Amino acid sequence: MPIECLEDIPGVGPAISEKLAEAGYDDMMSIAVASPSVLAEKCDIGVKKAADIIEGAKKSAEIGGFETGDVIAERRKSIAKLTSGSKALDELMGGGFESQSIIEFYGEFGSCKTQLCFQMAVNATLPKEEGGLDSDVVVIDTENTFRPERITQMALDNGQDPEEVLKRIHVARAYNSHHQILLVEKAKELAKERRIKLMIVDSLTAHFRAEYVGRGALAERQQILNRHMHDLLDFATCNNAAIGVTNQVSTKPDAFFGDPTRPIGGHIVGHTATFRLYLRKSKDGKRIARLVDSPNLPEGEAVFMVSETGIGD
Repeated sequence: MPIECLEDIPGVGPAISEKLAEAGYDDMMSIAVASPSVLAEKCDIGVKKAADIIEGAKKSAEIGGFETGDVIAERRKSIAKLTSGSKALDELMGGGFESQSIIEFYGEFGSCKTQLCFQMAVNATLPKEEGGLDSDVVVIDTENTFRPERITQMALDNGQDPEEVLKRIHVARAYNSHHQILLVEKAKELAKERRIKLMIVDSLTAHFRAEYVGRGALAERQQILNRHMHDLLDFATCNNAAIGVTNQVSTKPDAFFGDPTRPIGGHIVGHTATFRLYLRKSKDGKRIARLVDSPNLPEGEAVFMVSETGIGD
């Protein structure tokens, strides 16, 4: 029998229900996809208790059990595709950027990671029949790179009203890694009021890289980054949203940082990101995107253009 409110979950009374709601867990899906340790910490309850609550929510949200492939195939029909603005790049991505996934863009300075995110944000406000998501957008800006002037240029090229597009893009500046993590929780609250189908984090790793320096801090950094990545994935799953994140590459070819084209974050980011795109410069305003990792698409490359009007072929 489906559970209709939090207090219907076995072991959840008024006090725990209030704690769950205050921590942002006010629907079954958000509880069902939570980890016991995080839920226990945020709600000040035991890990065993948290695990039992999550199990009860999973039954109501109808997740957590085995399903046949045809059922999953049917559910995947709800996945939306967001155009990049480039036919070549869309083709590389199997028709566009998928919802319910994290798309990581990494590359050196000037490889157009941020520009691609700007274009995604503008395109997400387009109607679905034009390759958009007909949605609002959340941007977590960690390096003060958001420029409304650039959004205006891209919107005009799409034939959109720039003012209306800007009203649908919700930007928050993240001042440190903990603030960055907190803003994902704020985005979950906003998604209850607005139709949010795209979240941009630009850049994913800048604060973590600056705050956790040296080998001694690596384990802690990776643990917190892992939690952050899973929070993003939870948002994508619960809201049928796409998550676009930019990532820096290492600059020292040593044992700690790896080779110069290796993205920051190691296996934590690599395993959690659904799609990984390596971007690099070419001649005459061209950029090359290489699909490095995907659960269902072959590796390949696409050439696209970056101009004053945005991303194109």
